[in-house]
Amino acid sequence: MMKKAAIFDLDGTIGETLVSIAHCTNLLMEEYGFPPVELEKFKYLVGDGSKALIQRALEPNGIKDPEEVDVAFARYMEIFQEGCTYKVVPCAGVPELIAELKKKSVKVGVCTNKPHLQAVKVVETAYPKGTFDIILGQSDERAKKPAPDMALYVADKLSAAPEDCLYLGDTNTDMQTGKNAGMFTIGVLWGFRPKEELVENHADAIVERPLQVLDYLGE
Repeated sequence: MMKKAAIFDLDGTIGETLVSIAHCTNLLMEEYGFPPVELEKFKYLVGDGSKALIQRALEPNGIKDPEEVDVAFARYMEIFQEGCTYKVVPCAGVPELIAELKKKSVKVGVCTNKPHLQAVKVVETAYPKGTFDIILGQSDERAKKPAPDMALYVADKLSAAPEDCLYLGDTNTDMQTGKNAGMFTIGVLWGFRPKEELVENHADAIVERPLQVLDYLGE
């Protein structure tokens, strides 16, 4: 049976967002008088939601108290509201993949731990509005990834059973999410993490280029 839906992570999977995340985080660090965080380090700071990102960025500077982190996170969200689309572009080859999926009547969705309002803003900056059938970011309504709740909600909105979905992402969190939701997981190598992490987290397939995803749609 051919898969009915493809569900994508956002950061590093469909969008080149690392610069925007680093830009906003380092504006916060500057306000606190802390040194900027190197761009490459953000590949491991991201993936588990924006609050976890800020906790990880602040911890080496001695801020660990939950109340202090909450204050810093609130300020980050103010910065991020304005800067979340800073230099954001689609990942190379993904627009072509989306076009091919649509030709095959495969529905496409986004499932990300980026806060929901910013997730929609970022996706609709990188892609024409309406490209994806649903965009779902993190909110208080559902447990964040790697819990399956968000992925299952997206699948339901796409009228697809979990076993009829591909779940694509670039981190351990993504592979765990897809597995927890009972979907076929595809690790992508153009994202933030190495192949070893995707293998260790039991990706069903690993692809180097977006159009290779088409090989896993079935017939």
